[in-house]
Amino acid sequence: MDALDAWEKFLPRVKRYSAERNYLESGHGNVSQLSAAIRHRLLTEDEVIRDTLAHCSFASAEKWLQEVCWRRYWKGWLELRPQVWRSWQQRVRELRATLPAEVLEKADRVASGESGVACMDLLARELMEIGYLHNHARMWWASFWIHAEGLPWELGADFFFRHLLDADPASNTLSWRWVAGLQTPGKTYLVRLSNLEKYAHADLLHDRRGSHRIADGAVTPSAQKEYADTSKRPQADYPTSLPAQAGRVGLWLHADDLAPEVGPLAGLAPDSVAAFTSERTYRERYRLSENRIQALRTVLADGIARAATHYRCRAELIDADDTVSGIVEWARLQQLREVVAFAPSVGPVGDLVPQLIERLAALGVVLTLIRRPSDAHAFSLSSAGFFPFWEKMSRHLRMIPAQ
Repeated sequence: MDALDAWEKFLPRVKRYSAERNYLESGHGNVSQLSAAIRHRLLTEDEVIRDTLAHCSFASAEKWLQEVCWRRYWKGWLELRPQVWRSWQQRVRELRATLPAEVLEKADRVASGESGVACMDLLARELMEIGYLHNHARMWWASFWIHAEGLPWELGADFFFRHLLDADPASNTLSWRWVAGLQTPGKTYLVRLSNLEKYAHADLLHDRRGSHRIADGAVTPSAQKEYADTSKRPQADYPTSLPAQAGRVGLWLHADDLAPEVGPLAGLAPDSVAAFTSERTYRERYRLSENRIQALRTVLADGIARAATHYRCRAELIDADDTVSGIVEWARLQQLREVVAFAPSVGPVGDLVPQLIERLAALGVVLTLIRRPSDAHAFSLSSAGFFPFWEKMSRHLRMIPAQ
């Protein structure tokens, strides 16, 4: 409900979004701050696009619509190259194990807001305190980490992933690759003090200590080595509508899509609904911040509450040391013959699927994964760069009838 209220309040500002979006305002009132809700689909992109086009012309809202679609583009790009996600995870583990102690200590200092560049340190502390940074600030800080401090982009992406409440495996990993000059080979993003002076609110630059280190021309590209195989793979072919069910059915809700009451799962008649948290996994494998762990519990609980109301059946949020084991035990206790879920994106939830299929099959349970039709369409357009994607997507959006 909070996300819907925030969206209704922001909708009248959509026409001004293009002109205002790059400015860091105190309180961030010029941007929607809906990224966490959309990332977990407490509010879906389809709903946002529909409402936007019902209130604004396409031309007046194009920049906003582009930003809404960026997340789907990144997801589609990574769906075709899941090995890039796996490569990033492997590199994080390798770097933690092999980097000299002084480099790891430097990385910890910069991430703790102790770099000596006051404006960058303020942003680092803001991220840790509230789990959010304006997109322009994310670009500045990522560039500072990579190109000014000379630190591995993979560890910076890990810092963001552990703290951002809207952390998305595709958007986070690929945006850091872009700043590093890998996503678009040879095209880096360099932080410049004049850019901060133009777009940042006065409080960010009140303390000028260390600013000479990001003065125009002071930051030069740091050469980055490509470790990932970026060749395309066949995209997973999931159905976009629900096949007929036989026997007892359970609906598995996960953090990649918490709006089953909207879209192809709305007509499902589950016997049980469950979502799963695993604080052990959050802390030990992903080293998530306490803010991020609590936020995940909150969004999962919200999804479960709405599902209970919509489906009128048992719905529970279950704590499990191991998510796959938790799902299998739930299926056993509920005597399920089928578990239905939205197809997870490449990332932590998607990583569970191969083992989950095997474990459920051993129990005689089928896992049915459904892809939203709008995701399937967007992903099919995501094989190359964003602007070829947008050229095709914009034609599709222009055909959406006014409400």
